[in-house]
Amino acid sequence: MTVPSRRSFVSGTLTAGATAGLAAVGIVPAHAQDAPAPATPPASGGAGALVTPDDPRYASLSTRGSNKLFTARPDAFRLVTTTAEAVRAVGDAVRAGKRIAVRSGAHCYENVAGDPAVRLVLDLGQMNAVTYDARRRAFMVEAGAQLMDVYKKLHHGWGVTLPGGTSATVGMGGHIAGGGYGALSRAFGLAADHLYAVEVVVVDAAGRARAVVATRERKDPRRDLWWAHTGGGGGNFGLVTRYWFRSPDAPRHCSDPSRLLPRPPGDVLAGMVRFPREGMDRASYRRLIRNHGRWHEHNSDAGSPYAGLYSGLVFYGRPQTGDPGPAANCYAYMDGTRPDAERLLRDYLRAVTDGVGGSPQTSEISSKPWLTAAEYLAGAQDSDVGRHKLKSAYLRRGHNDAQADILYTYLNSTGNRHDLANVTFQSYGGRINTVADGATASPHRDSVIKAIYMNTWQDPDADAAAVDWLRRLYRDVFAATGGVPVPGRRDTDGCYINYPDIDMADPRWNTSGVPWHHLYYKDAYPRLQRIKAAWDPRDVFSHTLSIRAEHVR
Repeated sequence: MTVPSRRSFVSGTLTAGATAGLAAVGIVPAHAQDAPAPATPPASGGAGALVTPDDPRYASLSTRGSNKLFTARPDAFRLVTTTAEAVRAVGDAVRAGKRIAVRSGAHCYENVAGDPAVRLVLDLGQMNAVTYDARRRAFMVEAGAQLMDVYKKLHHGWGVTLPGGTSATVGMGGHIAGGGYGALSRAFGLAADHLYAVEVVVVDAAGRARAVVATRERKDPRRDLWWAHTGGGGGNFGLVTRYWFRSPDAPRHCSDPSRLLPRPPGDVLAGMVRFPREGMDRASYRRLIRNHGRWHEHNSDAGSPYAGLYSGLVFYGRPQTGDPGPAANCYAYMDGTRPDAERLLRDYLRAVTDGVGGSPQTSEISSKPWLTAAEYLAGAQDSDVGRHKLKSAYLRRGHNDAQADILYTYLNSTGNRHDLANVTFQSYGGRINTVADGATASPHRDSVIKAIYMNTWQDPDADAAAVDWLRRLYRDVFAATGGVPVPGRRDTDGCYINYPDIDMADPRWNTSGVPWHHLYYKDAYPRLQRIKAAWDPRDVFSHTLSIRAEHVR
């Protein structure tokens, strides 16, 4: 989930150790009854279409990712459409000794699929079914399904939804494994909080691939594998083919699908404030950031009347050329079914703008059906394409005045090699923070703001300068804690694994002494390591920021 373009608002509308040792600590690897893939595939294939460089489809698959900074050039792409194909494809790759990468929506912000060491990319983009599984009393969603398609099918079919991200084209595979949050998360929690089961293609110590299903049922011997997929990040334990969703507080034994997942509000109110660059001096930056931070510190409890509000305060950098655009926009969505929704939304917008210099321009409040509003927000977010560098931070309170000054300096400087730079503070907390520590692998449960620092550009010759600019901005914002948002400090609580950033593992940019995995996983990391050792003992599923099982003691 990134941020809407400044150009997308019109009149206020968002236009895989020893088995015995592992068993002793409660980790149970795949059962013998899970049939491995046949040792020799039939001559006709059966592992999905293989696309090699001489195939006309190769070029588009190479650049399918949303981040044009990276291009995937493996020996081949395998287009997987079924679980059986996935098992065979993984088994074939292991026997051939080929390094693999898995992708669903191709929205990764780091070079996982494009790593030169990767020789085979397993693409799940065509596994996109969304159905109701009456036997499990849960909604089955394949890993390649994209968010907006999932929302539409769930809403039109059963009147329910998932509190996932706002981008239309993010794939479910990695999104859920990393937690998944969005505009409904303050009201309903993370998307992964509603995960009931997951089907994963795993590889045992002998190199045999098989598909297993792990659930959140307390007596399930594979429950740890389910747990790892509620925030442990994608590409760590196996290849996810399918998810099943049912809310943990859904009525027991209920067979009515419409009561098993959250129901979105029928109507949504939308409003926005535009802050022209003229008049937005350092004092105005300080005041606006202070207003927004304090409001979220005081209005982010699950019982707050504002649990149904989702907002983003977006600060824009001056582009290299052309119209400098506004200094900032603050957009907000509010559950319109509350009788006092309009008053609450207007009060929020007034609180954010209070005392801010210049001439803030507040839009008229508009009302839309929930799905229409979700489509508008997706269109705004997905409108900016190009080469990206992105960083994240969980905030317990807003940035202080010194940090606001740093943002002012960087975002208003000229001559930068970017087309669109922004720093966004998105609403967090609410229902998210009611989930007990350790209940899921998503450990960031006491923040009220999620901050996103992003740079976008088009010219490949600007890569080094554009990446360096964002690195320096982020380092300077968190200079007091070694250039990163260290967990457990008064104001910060680490980073979001669905926004992976290799700089967190680079001592040039992370001088805090806190390892990258603590920023992303905090105290959940040792358990994730044990699960990694149990389910991926050969480290088949690996990338720059993957779980390191070799550290298990």
